[in-house]
Amino acid sequence: MLPPILEIFVIWHPEDGSGANLAKTIFSHFMHGPTFSGVIGGGIQVSLRSTGWEGNGSAPRPVYVEGNPAPNGIRPANFVAVVPLLGTELAASVQDKESPWHRFIAAMRDAQAGMPNRFGIFPYQLSKNATKGTELGQLLGGYQFIAAGQPDADGEDVASMLCRDLTQGIAQLISPDEMDRLTAFISHTKRHSYSEGEDVDELVALVRQVIGSTRLNDFFDANDLQPGTDWDAEIREKSGTSAMLAVRTDLYSSREWCQREVVIAKTHGMPVIMMDAIGHGEERGSFLMDHVPRVAVRKSEGRWQKRGVYRALNLLVDECLKRALWMRQKELAQDRPELDVAWWAPHAPEPLTLSHWINAYVQDEPEGEGDIRILHPDPPLGPEELEVLLNYARSTRLGRGIDIMTPRQLATRGG
Repeated sequence: MLPPILEIFVIWHPEDGSGANLAKTIFSHFMHGPTFSGVIGGGIQVSLRSTGWEGNGSAPRPVYVEGNPAPNGIRPANFVAVVPLLGTELAASVQDKESPWHRFIAAMRDAQAGMPNRFGIFPYQLSKNATKGTELGQLLGGYQFIAAGQPDADGEDVASMLCRDLTQGIAQLISPDEMDRLTAFISHTKRHSYSEGEDVDELVALVRQVIGSTRLNDFFDANDLQPGTDWDAEIREKSGTSAMLAVRTDLYSSREWCQREVVIAKTHGMPVIMMDAIGHGEERGSFLMDHVPRVAVRKSEGRWQKRGVYRALNLLVDECLKRALWMRQKELAQDRPELDVAWWAPHAPEPLTLSHWINAYVQDEPEGEGDIRILHPDPPLGPEELEVLLNYARSTRLGRGIDIMTPRQLATRGG
């Protein structure tokens, strides 16, 4: 329906044995995982480059970019991310400057230099010997490697670390102004229930420790608010511009400031991941806290487990990239006025975000008749959820009905 936003090319030499498995991991993460299935069909594509295009010893098919499109005439993606898996066999094939593999890697490097704002190279080192004193190291050694250190054995593996680093790098490539370095806003309560004791402090400290082991930034009010700062304005600004990692312990949903932080994040369209660390229970909960991905974080043998924290953090990074892709698709849709989308909602609407959007929409006193189209990423809302929102919209000053759908639903209508 729309031209592709992002294409990821994973490159490895077929005789570097571990390359194929890692390529499969990357492919599955972006093409089969639940997070990225919700963007418009052309939003993201993963292509594999390993087998020689012209037989043994030859290089793979080229990386298609602007100025070097595919022979079938398909337009290249707006953004290209290349992931070279650097092994010793690739290094040996690149060592000869006249070899097909050398020309292939050099052409890729030159393409990135020509369009640095839309072309990223994210190498992963299969073997340190691949770049130590080699021509491959000369060509690609200047790029920041992904998953360069050792993964935390208590919380994640190489695949987790690699996919998070790659996803973060691509998100920052696509939205450099918003994500110079992706920041996780840690939302938490300072009040503990009787059963929690010091557990909340220990969990928040663990979250900060895990973030500190990654390439992400964090915002933690106890440390990042400087003396003399307008703390109210600072927290409002940060919660509206950062990806939110909400630590939902027993009293979290009942605290005014926690509710306020979540409301600001949601109404600004920022990603929110809820870390479910409820121990004893909640008295009532809050409708403001739902309608977001939730990851369970639990204790074992008296200690909070890192694995749940890593899962939440990785999902938060995925959500940031999904949002970046969605906003780029919104920009491209300006060339498709027939889509007639009034609100490109980065997340499925809920009463909170819908009421916020309607209030802003009616202030512009828009003209028109018929239902107003709202588009959000898949999956679609359930029938009961949709009915609640439709009934709510009829009770507002909007004066018109709303038509809430996902890209797949739009496509079935011929959009």
